[in-house]
Amino acid sequence: MTRTTIADVAREAGVTKATVSHALSGNRPISTETRDRVLAAAERLNWVPSQSARALATRRANAIAVVLARDPEVIANDSYFPAFIAGVESVLAPTETALILQVVPDRAAEERAYRALSRGRADGALLLDLRTDDWRVSLLDGLNLPTVLVGAYDRPTRFSCVRTDDAAPIREIIDKLRADGHERIAHVSGPLDYVHSKARADAYTDAMGGGDLLREGDFTAASGRRLTAELLAPPNRPSAILYANDTMAIAGLSYARSQGLSIPRDLAISGFDDDHLSAHLSPALTSVSSDPAARGRAAARLLREDILGAEPRTEIVDCNVVHFRESTEPASPA
Repeated sequence: MTRTTIADVAREAGVTKATVSHALSGNRPISTETRDRVLAAAERLNWVPSQSARALATRRANAIAVVLARDPEVIANDSYFPAFIAGVESVLAPTETALILQVVPDRAAEERAYRALSRGRADGALLLDLRTDDWRVSLLDGLNLPTVLVGAYDRPTRFSCVRTDDAAPIREIIDKLRADGHERIAHVSGPLDYVHSKARADAYTDAMGGGDLLREGDFTAASGRRLTAELLAPPNRPSAILYANDTMAIAGLSYARSQGLSIPRDLAISGFDDDHLSAHLSPALTSVSSDPAARGRAAARLLREDILGAEPRTEIVDCNVVHFRESTEPASPA
């Protein structure tokens, strides 16, 4: 039995082979009527284009990549990444584009990964965990690999960018805590070389007029517990602590309760990223819903546009919403 080819589909649909290719790839404008005719012909002939043939025709891998230089344990316990990936996949799945996820242990491995991607393994990359002075931006620029920066990167770049306002929710929480009578408010940040961690820490120090009660964590439960213990040790302990993610906040809440403190009567606590369990804790945790799925969708759309030749642009995703819950409620009168 002879194998059905793209030429057979073109004859069946009454179009050229190029039109069949464009109708399936979406890389060129094709009328709905023509596309439907091509798809109907392909279905009648039971024809599916091979990935290898598609790659040769388009000179593309039909894949994009995310490289993460994070401890796999942190990734496993952080609700941000699964939701972000789900948002990305919601854009990629209809186009049959693959997502390559690679976790690396150090900078050397990360650089090797990007160089391998630029040699045909992927058509572009999504750059997460942006640093304030990120060496990867210039590397990817030199490799000429289409890239979307996920974060508020303020240095000059030719790449598209998905930006969010990480400072506003911190200011909103502090304003609420102050209105409720809190004066000594601490902040347990993420690593301060991350763009989003620094934006939140800067908003905190600006609002508080200094950083005496700022402690740098690493997003793990262990650092949340350790730094909470440090902050609560002095007699003049803070009456409220803001954490840069819910994992650290939950660990801090647990430690405070183990020391006999009542939440929120003795200590108000808030998190960030609004883990799906945070609203079901006792007391329910005040947190910031950052909608990582929306960020993933925006990043994937921008990268697909860039791969197809669009001009780079910045998209602002307004998704950070504070959910005030019992862990920051004002203490009831005695």
